[in-house]
Amino acid sequence: MSARYDLSDEALDRDVDIQFFIGSGPGGQNRNKRETGVRLIHRPSGIVVTSVKERSQGMNRADAMEKLKEKLRAAMFVQKPRHDTKPTRGSQRRRVEGKRKQSAKKASRRGGWD
Repeated sequence: MSARYDLSDEALDRDVDIQFFIGSGPGGQNRNKRETGVRLIHRPSGIVVTSVKERSQGMNRADAMEKLKEKLRAAMFVQKPRHDTKPTRGSQRRRVEGKRKQSAKKASRRGGWD
């Protein structure tokens, strides 16, 4: 059973812990010395997302929020149950015909050794 989460910005701001960290990689002094990386921890579900894509903390926060919304949508998705269906007559006929052909091939291989 999946839980239902409110995906509005206000509700997510209430339910999320935000951590900032120094992102590594290219981007110069701004990226290497400032805490531009953003980590969001959604307390009700335990889902954690991070973003270090941009050099701006605000842009990374918006990107992380979008990632979190996508993960929550995926967590809430409930797949419809599948029901077995009866094979069609055509598929049954094709399967039996294939078996007959395979049987005939094998029978022809045995024919010369007796």
